[in-house]
Amino acid sequence: MLLGQISNGLVIGAMYALVAIGFTLVIGVLDKLNFAHPEVFMFGGVVGFVCAAYTSVWWAFPVAFVVGGLMGLLTEFISFRRFQSEDAKITAALSSLSLGLVLVDITHKVWGSEPVDLGLTSGVFKEGFTIAGVKFLWVQLIILAITFALMLALHLAVSRTSAGRRIRAVAESPANAALLGIDVRRVTQTVFFVSSALAAVAGLLLALRTGVANPEIGLTFGLKAVAIMAIGGMGDLRGAVIAGLLIGVLEALTFQFGLGRLGEMTVWVAMLIVLLWRRGGLFSGMHAGEQRV
Repeated sequence: MLLGQISNGLVIGAMYALVAIGFTLVIGVLDKLNFAHPEVFMFGGVVGFVCAAYTSVWWAFPVAFVVGGLMGLLTEFISFRRFQSEDAKITAALSSLSLGLVLVDITHKVWGSEPVDLGLTSGVFKEGFTIAGVKFLWVQLIILAITFALMLALHLAVSRTSAGRRIRAVAESPANAALLGIDVRRVTQTVFFVSSALAAVAGLLLALRTGVANPEIGLTFGLKAVAIMAIGGMGDLRGAVIAGLLIGVLEALTFQFGLGRLGEMTVWVAMLIVLLWRRGGLFSGMHAGEQRV
């Protein structure tokens, strides 16, 4: 049972990490929070889930990725492009919050406010194998494999490619990056596209894991992702990944030890403890420039 709960925790933690990475990318480049991000996670998940029901699961992933990316570009254009000055942080945040609420309303109008159940929980979603008396579902392993592949690809892109170097340069100083001939707007658009696309894929993965796409999941998941970003260290991609996995496992273990009612409190208690101990998060000030955006 313990092994099974740890496996479940890693799956949910990996999805937390994907959403937290999106927050981390945007705050690392613009030093602003994108409050539309949780609803892009929700919207991309719903669209991908519907696509999986009418085509195939494998078509759903590129659809969710592209839809999420386009929502990210829309967010950048509406909520952030014209509010880049230091005194416009609150305006940009409120604008992105409003856009997120619009996405929720659109989802309610099209698919309703109840969880969307399209009968995708049979067949391969119930198949698996047993180790030491614990059953592991293939869908769990597929989710972990896809999630870790995406996170590894992002890490390599940011740390090893010319596009990643441009992102890091803009994160360090947009003004200096512009003087070096870097197109700051294009870099910003790239960051919004990638972060939102990853969030949409995470939303699809969650829907496939639970068998339903919940239009109300964005706020709950998004708030946890912000807390996870703070635990890992603001702007630190490595920290977002490790914190997401840790919180997922801790939540699962609360159920294992009969503390299920405290599961939702885990991330907030962990955040308070970490920030009291290390106010910048677990990885603040460690190897700056290598792992940070």
